[in-house]
Amino acid sequence: MENGYAKVLSPRKSAKLIAEISQDVKVIDEGVDNIAQHMYECAKKNTYTIQSWRTEHELNPRKQDESALDWVFVADTLNFSFWSDDESQKYRIRYNGREYTGYWSWCAALNRALEKGVKITDANFYADITEKELAEVLKSDSDIPIPLLQQRVSVLREAGKVLLEKYDGKFSNCIKACNKSAQSLLRLVVQDFPSYRDEADYEGKRVSFYKRAQILVADVWACFEGKGFGEFYDIDTITMFADYRIPQALYHFGALSYNKELMKYLKDGHMMKSGDRYEVEIRGCSIWATELVAEKARELIKEDSSLKDVVMNSILIDHYLWDFRRDHAEEMRDNIPFHRIRCIYY
Repeated sequence: MENGYAKVLSPRKSAKLIAEISQDVKVIDEGVDNIAQHMYECAKKNTYTIQSWRTEHELNPRKQDESALDWVFVADTLNFSFWSDDESQKYRIRYNGREYTGYWSWCAALNRALEKGVKITDANFYADITEKELAEVLKSDSDIPIPLLQQRVSVLREAGKVLLEKYDGKFSNCIKACNKSAQSLLRLVVQDFPSYRDEADYEGKRVSFYKRAQILVADVWACFEGKGFGEFYDIDTITMFADYRIPQALYHFGALSYNKELMKYLKDGHMMKSGDRYEVEIRGCSIWATELVAEKARELIKEDSSLKDVVMNSILIDHYLWDFRRDHAEEMRDNIPFHRIRCIYY
């Protein structure tokens, strides 16, 4: 896989290429500037910092130890395809007096299982997990089951077997092998865990997005607040996590535009497949728009002497846009539908 990986453009290089020649999606400078200004205001107010991952989201681990690391690895290994065919009929989990949907429903199910004594974050357990066992962990509190159950079983088993065979069953050994490099960890995950190889062919090039692999690196960084297991000297090289929700927020802010044909396709509710031109252009342009936002936001912050120690990167911008989309879901549903796809990559 080493040679194969070397032939694949990185997510950032892929995004730049796609944005330069995209037919159906365009990055709009005015919208990029708009979001950059929002991120500058967040910096001034000290919101969306590295600490926000733990302090603002109650389901994320509070500890900063190997158990948290194991949680993050399992959470991101199954971090895909939570959207509902019918928005009024969703997979839901009730946990600690609250009801969760989307990605957070999976986190709630994960925590619920751990509280019941299920060793769902232990590679020795999930390397041989049965469909019945995982179905019990993921059991819905609505009439709607979680999508892609069989694929989740396969992906989780695969991850567990790789950890046991190559890393003594511990994700911490993957991190230790990477010498504090986010890019080295990204490369290791993509090479050794096949389900993380989120790639496509576009105009004669092999491009990558690596949504789950990058969010795995970013979650380790955020969980440990850039220290210990989370210390990466090159964390700012991680791009945003190209899914089906962030593009809605980018479009809302005017950072992306879609042509009429694509907009009609989305509004008609067509299903895409991994590697379709529409999908590749939406995801690639989303990454590039966010990279430009990061550059401009850092320029604004640099000019403000009161913010000299502020961290700003595509990870924090992704967190802001993802939360914004979730908080304005009804409004965005009417203005810009998300691209519909069922796959293990996001």
